[in-house]
Amino acid sequence: MSLVSQSRAAASRRPVGRRLAAWGGIALCAALGLAGCSHRSEPWQLTDVSGHLPDLDFTLTGDDGRPVTAQSLKGRASLVYFGYTHCPDVCPETMGRLMQVIGKLGPDAQNVRILFISVDPARDTPKALHDYVGAFDAQHARGLTGTDKQIEQMARHYRVAYQMEKRDANGNYEVTHSSAVYIFDARNRARLLATDHDTPEAIAADVRRILEDHS
Repeated sequence: MSLVSQSRAAASRRPVGRRLAAWGGIALCAALGLAGCSHRSEPWQLTDVSGHLPDLDFTLTGDDGRPVTAQSLKGRASLVYFGYTHCPDVCPETMGRLMQVIGKLGPDAQNVRILFISVDPARDTPKALHDYVGAFDAQHARGLTGTDKQIEQMARHYRVAYQMEKRDANGNYEVTHSSAVYIFDARNRARLLATDHDTPEAIAADVRRILEDHS
């Protein structure tokens, strides 16, 4: 059974969004058998996933409507987050936290990008994503979407859990999803995992170390 399928069996109604969000990072640590999940490993303050997750690899559609490959994004560190534009709480909170990270990086922020990958491609058109990420930071953030199959494959690739909730009478629905942020270096290698327990200060400090490693 895939991780997405497992999440469907384990999840319940709201406030399941937050519970699944927190569960996603814990499940990934357990699945990888990482000692670093308790943040005891030095010098990283976040969870070190080097060698445990594959390099960043995808072909998706950017918020400008054009195809985007991970290969074309090499040269800057990437903070990758899976969410959706109709998200009422977890996504705005996470994006706000990542904006704080960008602010704390100062001039180093020019070497960092945020990739917001939609887990709701049915509603998240390129324009919707463009408007959403632009409201946070058009300079550093970029939205990505794709077909259901593309998103499912990428989520499975990086052990991202998500599920569609039941539609209401107006056809609206929510998507519960994990809230972990995946941090890749400028060579697209998976390096760190940040959860909602990690402060902007801790994330910025470790991202800066990754940038220094590449320089």
